[in-house]
Amino acid sequence: MDPKLLEILVCPLCKGPLVYDKKAQELICKADRLAYPIRDGIPVMLEEEARRLPAEAEV
Repeated sequence: MDPKLLEILVCPLCKGPLVYDKKAQELICKADRLAYPIRDGIPVMLEEEARRLPAEAEV
């Protein structure tokens, strides 16, 4: 994931910052508890494609 791209990407819902999870290949929004997938190096920033994180999960 390009670090410069990470600097400008924000959550499409709350416009908050995203955290890159290299192992899971996801961008995580801590505020909304959503994980957006990265497919073939391209972040998929659609709410319908995001995975909801369980309330007890550490983010």
